Amino acid sequence: MKKLFALSAVVILSISFAFGQKFMTKNGTIHFYSDGQMEKIEAFNHQVNSALDASSGNFVFKILIKSFEFEKALMQEHFNENYMQSDQFPNSTFNGKVTNIKEINFAKDGTYNAIVEGDLTMHGVTNKVKTNGTFEVKGGKITGKSTFNVLVKDYNITIPKAVVKNIAENIQIDVNVPMESLSK
Repeated sequence: MKKLFALSAVVILSISFAFGQKFMTKNGTIHFYSDGQMEKIEAFNHQVNSALDASSGNFVFKILIKSFEFEKALMQEHFNENYMQSDQFPNSTFNGKVTNIKEINFAKDGTYNAIVEGDLTMHGVTNKVKTNGTFEVKGGKITGKSTFNVLVKDYNITIPKAVVKNIAENIQIDVNVPMESLSK
């Protein structure tokens, strides 16, 4: 599955600009955090696939939901079975653009502000999102970072009344994707 996504991302980005610089990772990290009244819930996913075309700004992600790791096994089981229904909705995707791509110099070390817009699909629901982030360029490698929030109701994720105080309705998502150039 990972190889299929990586190949698909490379083909899509290659079509968009023949001479543009492409960056990719298969080991980015997504962290989410829920600060409910009764309990704090967080998980990490270190198997995030992402690709960026530095010429066009096209930016894509694909995340296998079952790859999120929790401190407690029971939380992970409930997350996959009851909330995210991972068998029915195995992936979350983002397909968008860095809208200020011309302001980022991928050839010069530094940290650059980025504005990212696109379609986030989670739990079978797609919504438009816009967030700010950064790209750090260092030694020919880049790391994209962003923090944003999503409302669980916007993605038709229902929280049973019995545990509504345990899970926040607004979930913080942190993205960290260290990427390498495909042209090396």
